[in-house]
Amino acid sequence: MSADEKKETVSRRGFLGMGSAALAAAGVLAATDAAGQEPTPYPTRDDRSSSAPGPGNAPLDGQNPDSFLPPSTDGGGVPAFKYPFGLAHKRMQQGGWSREVTIRELPISKSIAGVDMRLTAGGVRELHWHTAAEWSIMLYGNARITAIDLDGKSFVADVSEGDLWYFPPGIPHSIQGLNPDGAEFLLVFDDGNFSEYETVLLTDWMAHTPHDVLSANFGVSQQAMEKMPRKEKFIFQAAVPGPLTQDQQVAAGSLGRSPQEFAFRTSQLPATKRARGGEVKIVDSSRFKASTTIAAAIVTVRPGGIRELHWHPNADEWQYFISGSGRMTVFATGGRARTMDFQAGDVGYVQKTLPHYVQNTGDTDLKFLEMFKSSVYQDLALSEWLTHTPPELVMAHLGIDRSTLEAIPKEEVVVMPK
Repeated sequence: MSADEKKETVSRRGFLGMGSAALAAAGVLAATDAAGQEPTPYPTRDDRSSSAPGPGNAPLDGQNPDSFLPPSTDGGGVPAFKYPFGLAHKRMQQGGWSREVTIRELPISKSIAGVDMRLTAGGVRELHWHTAAEWSIMLYGNARITAIDLDGKSFVADVSEGDLWYFPPGIPHSIQGLNPDGAEFLLVFDDGNFSEYETVLLTDWMAHTPHDVLSANFGVSQQAMEKMPRKEKFIFQAAVPGPLTQDQQVAAGSLGRSPQEFAFRTSQLPATKRARGGEVKIVDSSRFKASTTIAAAIVTVRPGGIRELHWHPNADEWQYFISGSGRMTVFATGGRARTMDFQAGDVGYVQKTLPHYVQNTGDTDLKFLEMFKSSVYQDLALSEWLTHTPPELVMAHLGIDRSTLEAIPKEEVVVMPK
């Protein structure tokens, strides 16, 4: 990073603590330094060219310094690739809530949609299935998940923070919060148009089926059907379930348990790549056999680190930021580039093949998910491209000397510094 770029980054970080009023006041100052030199070609935060004396939202500006004062390397019109879950409508129920970010909230997100869901202890996401595949990661607490496979055999398991599950389209399943405080989890669907409002729910199905038909189907009296719900439950409060082994035994019945493993324990997976700057765990169908349409990378970037310049040749990237703060620049065709800032709970999106990086701008670890509508994870790093191309050709392009080229990592590091 050059001295000018370092200065620019420091200026943006310092901007985080400034409100619009302070910026407006700073903007009336002459854009000269202490030595009385002429202003730099690109505005700084103390330059009147960057001031915003009109109405503004200081907290929002403070969270998005690279939108208020973009880096000089940004240019052209790149669609917004960020949407905070904090702005999403929250569907409140007794027993929990849900909120979603789909193509309706983030128009660029065509291949993947996400749902953030909270269940109390005993809270139930009722028996249901989707037309899209569901991949999930536990963000907090403990939950019990149930499903049946295509042979009708049952699957019942308990999951805790960091664990994953995957249910293919049409596989019926449920989720219930456990003691002591239920759960919160992120659901990722392989369709940007997906919505939690468009799910096949057991109670909704029963409410829209005549009781005489239900009676004939189940071989019971119509009177027994009278207590059926008249509308969907979606999320509802129930008693905390008993021991896992008991539920597993009862659900198995005469068919036995499913041999298919719909859950995955990331705590048992070693880091795929680890460096001083952080680490990445890649979870695709080669490791999590059930997950045939969604691949993931769980990335941790230490303070001062950067998820190196790279791109993905096979799929768009949908991101969810779990903790920390960072910024990402996406370079698009036609000399266009845009930088946006991210905090915990934000969703990001990068279209297939577009170069980008993610830099930790805080003083704690930055942790986020990279999600892909694909059975396999693929990426290419700028460093490995340059160091596996004839050196004279690279030096002619970039104007660097051989010692600089030789200092570049020869393989994909994923998170720098190495």
